[in-house]
Amino acid sequence: MGRGGASTDRTDEAERRCIATGEVQPKGGLIRFVASPEGVVVPDVLEKLPGRGVWVAADRAALDKAVAKKLFARAFKQPVTLPDGLVEEVERQLVRRLVGLIALARKSGESVAGYEKTKDWLDKDKARVLIQASDGSGRGKSKLSTPQGGRFIGWLTADELGMAFGRQTVIHAALGSGGLGQRVVEEAQRLKGLRPTNDGGTRRREGKKA
Repeated sequence: MGRGGASTDRTDEAERRCIATGEVQPKGGLIRFVASPEGVVVPDVLEKLPGRGVWVAADRAALDKAVAKKLFARAFKQPVTLPDGLVEEVERQLVRRLVGLIALARKSGESVAGYEKTKDWLDKDKARVLIQASDGSGRGKSKLSTPQGGRFIGWLTADELGMAFGRQTVIHAALGSGGLGQRVVEEAQRLKGLRPTNDGGTRRREGKKA
């Protein structure tokens, strides 16, 4: 049932079935794929490519299963070609998407980078999301805590986070309560399923995680 007792049609449209797990879930936790005119399977992270789409959970095990079991051909009901490194390409697209959103937040004044600025936002309750590089020092990261009731993202590398802020590397960053924050959290959740989380000593101090 939708908001205000509306029909469930919209909810149904917002959910898709994963071809690997068979589970129906909101599109936000899935990756869309299309088949090119030549029959090549192409990931469509932005969900903008034309054609019939099939969906796989944003989870490395599910994606690996879809590839290994040839589930794409069954879902598309046609012979298809899987390019080498398809799962890795999905991960790259998700990284680009997430880095781009954080960069937009930076340009709109909704995010800051660097230990001191991040700490200042946390101290002043301006931060809703704490972001720390997965390959940063665990000791350094443990000095900052996820804001109460906020979110934590810890699976971008320092180089990837640096790209979002126009720097070589970034270890600590924070997002405010602006509209881009939720979109960053949603995309970060999809990426999390494709890579191991190595967030040093931060987990024991965090609140609600992304």
